[in-house]
Amino acid sequence: MSRSDVIGIFDSGLGGLSVLRAIHALAPQESLIYCADSRYAPYGERSDAFIAERSEAIGQWLCDQHAKALVVACNTATAHAITAFRARFTLPAIGVEPGIKPAALASRSGVVGVLATAATLRSAKFQRLLTEFSDRCRFICRAGHGLVERIEMGDLDSLEVQALLHQYLDPMLAAGADTLVLGSTHYPFLAPAIRRIAGDGLTLIDTGEAIARQLLRQLDQHDLRQPAGTTGTVRLCTTADAALLQRVAHQWLQLDAPAETIEIPLPALNQ
Repeated sequence: MSRSDVIGIFDSGLGGLSVLRAIHALAPQESLIYCADSRYAPYGERSDAFIAERSEAIGQWLCDQHAKALVVACNTATAHAITAFRARFTLPAIGVEPGIKPAALASRSGVVGVLATAATLRSAKFQRLLTEFSDRCRFICRAGHGLVERIEMGDLDSLEVQALLHQYLDPMLAAGADTLVLGSTHYPFLAPAIRRIAGDGLTLIDTGEAIARQLLRQLDQHDLRQPAGTTGTVRLCTTADAALLQRVAHQWLQLDAPAETIEIPLPALNQ
């Protein structure tokens, strides 16, 4: 590995672009390769075994592209695969998890809403987080069924999205929640739509910047950070529609980068 190698980022689909945005903003000198596994999104509806095996396959593909660090920009994949992921790959590997701690610290009412995928909510890692901070806050957790699918279509503010958000948020707001954990990297792209429902009084917890800072700390520890002053490149890859990925990267991130469709075989247990 060398400083000039790329940082590999992957998600079950388009959501990890929110993490790419944070990394690119803090470290524009770094070259990034993003893999959206949109063909098999959402991971939140998949089995634990599928998530773990698929994550390792994508990690290996990114290593083959000369990655110097891996960012698992997917809460579901982190919850179910990060331990095995780190055991297999020797390079720095950074995962994401719902911002339960910052939410508990930020809440004034003591009621926090958590919007995440079903797979994240059922994971042992998430349950440990809830237990750790349960003495500070009451957590109202909801699986956002249907939201990732809408975002994967490039839909952030249709009537269907608004109806789903009302279904999940209204009970939280009625219970006094003043803080909402965006427990999927897809959900930060819904922030404007959430604001229209909840107003500015609801604090939104998005861990994208914290992930980017942790990545930079890891690069520094391994002497892998690219010097400031250079200009990094961004390569966008997807297992589904490259035109859609390129379009949403432009619309959501104001990022003009080419996108390509790639093939990463399914694990043997799913074939």
